Amino acid sequence: MEKRKVVIIGAGHVGSHVAMALCFQGTVDEIVLIDKDEDKARANCLDIADACLFLGTTTKIKVGNYKDCRDSQIIVNSIGTPRKPGQRRLDMLDDSIIMLKDVIENLKPIGYKGIIISITNPADVIASYLRAHLDMPRERCFSTGTSLDTARLKRTISELSGIDRKSITTCAIGEHGDSSFVPFSSTTIGGKHYRELQEQKPERYGSLTEDFVLERTRNIGHEIIDGKGSTEFGIGVAAADIIKSIFHDEKRVIPASVLLQGEYGIDGVACGVPCVIGRNGIEDIIELPLSDREKEQLAYTCKVIREYCDRAEKI
Repeated sequence: MEKRKVVIIGAGHVGSHVAMALCFQGTVDEIVLIDKDEDKARANCLDIADACLFLGTTTKIKVGNYKDCRDSQIIVNSIGTPRKPGQRRLDMLDDSIIMLKDVIENLKPIGYKGIIISITNPADVIASYLRAHLDMPRERCFSTGTSLDTARLKRTISELSGIDRKSITTCAIGEHGDSSFVPFSSTTIGGKHYRELQEQKPERYGSLTEDFVLERTRNIGHEIIDGKGSTEFGIGVAAADIIKSIFHDEKRVIPASVLLQGEYGIDGVACGVPCVIGRNGIEDIIELPLSDREKEQLAYTCKVIREYCDRAEKI
């Protein structure tokens, strides 16, 4: 039987939590950590291996090198330094690109044929740079994008309405950052548009103001950074969830940052949109009907991403 193997490049806060989440899921057979700081990678490997002894799974985890990428189905790129308080994800571009060039230099000779999921911030720009410089198709090299933003969005709506998040249908679109937006025109609760619910039951749904929901969706990450210095648990599970959808061929709709080639009227820019994710990576892109205002928001967030992609090529 084919061994389900994941290589995680970057064994810091985020990379180690991706590994831990995969172990809890029991999704993969083998995890390999690669990091320039081999002592840190080895320590995280030992710590996670200890945790696995208490789980009902038999995931093997070890420290390795780029040779391990050859027979892995999925690579997770999680290199980088933690975002500092007050720092935007876009502010991390220069350092991330410099570190990414080393990753590309090591991966290019391999001619990797699997799937690469990038987490490193700024997520949309880094995944675009990685895909272009490894000459990979868009369905096999993409970012977690707005998957975490969407989780925060659903949690916010759930907390304000008292409705379980599983009954909420919505997503964040655009940059994994401050220019993201919410397509409120297609946001439903229990299959019913939330604006109708607001009109019918203002005592329960009246606090779901669009400006507040969007602000909370964008700012929760900043609050976590200010409070503890890094985000790690949420994004770790978000990446593991995408990996599960690939290995189990779930064909589940998950927001991810993928290169748009005419979808939503956008061409040549990668941003977070709802995608069908299965064994082949991104297998389809769901195009939501957007209002005129939402189309303007999409154009703006793509403009921001495009500008930073252009800047990345000059670093």
